[in-house]
Amino acid sequence: MRPLLLGVLGCSLVLSVQALYSSNDDVIELNPSNFNREVIQSDSLWLVEFYAPWCGHCQSLAPEWKKAATALKGIVKIGAIDADQHKSLAGQYSIRGFPTIKIFGGNKNKPEEYQGGRSSQAIVDGAMNALRTLVKDRLSGKAGGSSYSKQSGSGGSGGSGGGSKKDVVELTDDNFDKMVLDSDDVWLVEFFAPWCGHCKNLEPEWAAAATAVKEQTKGKVRLGAVDATVHQGLSSRYGIRGFPTIKVFRKGEEPEDYQGGRSRGDIIERALDLFSDNAPAPEVLEILNEDVLKKTCEDSQLCVIAVLPHILDTGASGRNSYLEVMMNMAEKYKKKMWGWLWTEAGAQMDLEASLGIGGFGYPAMAAINTRKMKFALLRGSFSETGIHEFLRELSVGRGSTSTLGSGTMPKIHSVDAWDGKDGQLPVEEDYDLSDVDLDVDFDRDEL
Repeated sequence: MRPLLLGVLGCSLVLSVQALYSSNDDVIELNPSNFNREVIQSDSLWLVEFYAPWCGHCQSLAPEWKKAATALKGIVKIGAIDADQHKSLAGQYSIRGFPTIKIFGGNKNKPEEYQGGRSSQAIVDGAMNALRTLVKDRLSGKAGGSSYSKQSGSGGSGGSGGGSKKDVVELTDDNFDKMVLDSDDVWLVEFFAPWCGHCKNLEPEWAAAATAVKEQTKGKVRLGAVDATVHQGLSSRYGIRGFPTIKVFRKGEEPEDYQGGRSRGDIIERALDLFSDNAPAPEVLEILNEDVLKKTCEDSQLCVIAVLPHILDTGASGRNSYLEVMMNMAEKYKKKMWGWLWTEAGAQMDLEASLGIGGFGYPAMAAINTRKMKFALLRGSFSETGIHEFLRELSVGRGSTSTLGSGTMPKIHSVDAWDGKDGQLPVEEDYDLSDVDLDVDFDRDEL
């Protein structure tokens, strides 16, 4: 019986050692499944203890840690991680001894080491000091965000170049299928490790690219990031062996490895290629009123406007041939997300005057940047070759530009839409002159 009794006592001893914290405590138990959601994505200040159940110092700290958690409830979050069980998290934060306490404040990606005492009062004092610092930094605008920390919201600036980390969607084991696999959008997903030097170098490029791609594709191509050390289920599913690994996901297709360069320019170029593969060409719209012009041009970096000859000069077939040229060019340049418009000669005289089109005859074409109120005129032929050369020159910054009129958009008149038919000459009225008394005397000799 004695060996059996010792076995039972030994089992109870092991259970009691492992259960340093329970759901009844105000200490929040953290693990790889909830750490990102609870800590990294949180706006709260966190004190997190990395412990090992067999560690005597950890066992001595546990009651003080619980008291501090109760005292700080609703003010500062107190968490604990079994680092012996969750070695990936411990490795992520370079834990070398137990217990180690980290403060996750304004920049969740760079937690600070807690250096205070281990009594509940000392822990509370340390937490409040950290909280004051966080509030002060927020007031001064110094508080930073964590890498890829939020899908939306204020976020932090993503390195040089104007990118924003908030445009990099943080993907997890919990949201990946719904956000990526079930989406009609194209996704470029980076699998990274926080300790990876190459990942840190990629971070500002990825953030800048995410902002540009989101804007240029109207959100149809998204960039996401997975912390592969935390979300190991995703890493295993897609066979991630090194960091960073980037994969392309399209609905209904097997993911493919990203083979491009790692600069923001390379990433943006590949994203736009993916977008243009499936995106429809923009419509070529007739300028019927101010709203059409405003919506098309304000939503686009560049607005291409053609002034076509009057319908009486070309007929329906001639006009359609011009429109076909425009539609082909809209398809060719669709990944630029430019706006494409046309109007009939004489219908928008203020617009023509602002662009100085009158002296070049019809058809004519202008490309307008409404944000800068600059425009350029097509000097070559109104053909696919001529328009391609014109737009290509503008794309590389070699086109000649002028300021639009007085620096504001001209007045746009409301007109009826073309009905697709040949034009008709106005009907001339017949005049009956039989009752008109000319009252003129003619000298027959002068006739």
